[in-house]
Amino acid sequence: METIKVGAASRSYEVLVGTGILDRLGEFVRASTGCSRCCVITESTVGPLYADAAEDALLASGLDVAPRLTFTAGESSKTLATLGMLLEGLAERELTRDDVVIALGGGVTGDMGGLAAALYLRGIRVVQVPTSLLAMVDSSVGGKTAVDLMAGKNLVGAFWQPSLVVADVSTLSTIPGDLFRDSCGEVVKHAVLADPTLLVELERSPLTAAGVDRLASVVARNVSIKRDVVSADERERGLRQTLNLGHTIGHAIEAAGDFSLGHGSCVAAGLCMIARAAACRGWCSADTAERIERCAEAHGLPTSTALPTETLMRYVAHDKKRHGDSVNIVVPLEVGRCEVRTVDLDELRCLIDLGR
Repeated sequence: METIKVGAASRSYEVLVGTGILDRLGEFVRASTGCSRCCVITESTVGPLYADAAEDALLASGLDVAPRLTFTAGESSKTLATLGMLLEGLAERELTRDDVVIALGGGVTGDMGGLAAALYLRGIRVVQVPTSLLAMVDSSVGGKTAVDLMAGKNLVGAFWQPSLVVADVSTLSTIPGDLFRDSCGEVVKHAVLADPTLLVELERSPLTAAGVDRLASVVARNVSIKRDVVSADERERGLRQTLNLGHTIGHAIEAAGDFSLGHGSCVAAGLCMIARAAACRGWCSADTAERIERCAEAHGLPTSTALPTETLMRYVAHDKKRHGDSVNIVVPLEVGRCEVRTVDLDELRCLIDLGR
């Protein structure tokens, strides 16, 4: 097991990455929170696979486990209605500020469980237990929690750091192939952003062919990349914006497609499009853009979208990164070096067209 320490301004915590460590969940929760009572929040796909094991581990360590809360799996459940159901459930179970929420599942569960914990009683502790690759390498770390609105993705939320993250890579064995491939989009993004050596490794051998030991190593490296950024800029005022590489266009693709395409795939498409546009503008080399595209393709990820530019622009208009008539985008200058640039909406429209 590898332990990565995250030192965010609002809370410091550990991310535990290993194999078979779900069985020690209760031990870890007790040590990190001191809580004696908890409630597992999960969804309808992950719950039948891992909720019993998680609750058994919690009970074995002497924790009082309230009846779990389960919502329907999928991005379509990331709504205010689902959030309300979870908050009512926590109240019915009479959780107090001394208790802890256990968010067991992928990125949607992490968002829902984390935001419910942030709002209930004005904030109780949450332990993130990610079971998807995307959640392990990205969304479980850093404290971003949110739900979607009709206008766009992640428009209502809060920064709420977990008290602990427990990433058991053994759970990835039950991830469907298409979902695993989708999750690789964030791994490729992190490599482009901050780890040229990792990108070389991904080019040579796609993560889709990796065993558990390599997966554990890659997860830990991705967590370390995000840890370094979050520790320096918890609230996304500066450096943390670079983690949005590929996201401005990617989120628009995701929302415009009614979330039919996974988040990692949308990020990969957005990343490749902004890289090609950057090459056309002379901001990065053609070789850099080509390497990014080849790596995405090697992982079975999309590199563009057929959605019309004007359709994408309607969703960009509601993006959190918009400021008046401009929007912040992250541009790859070379592998391992990116920067945030502010462009007006007309320029972004041109960049989308150039990146196709």
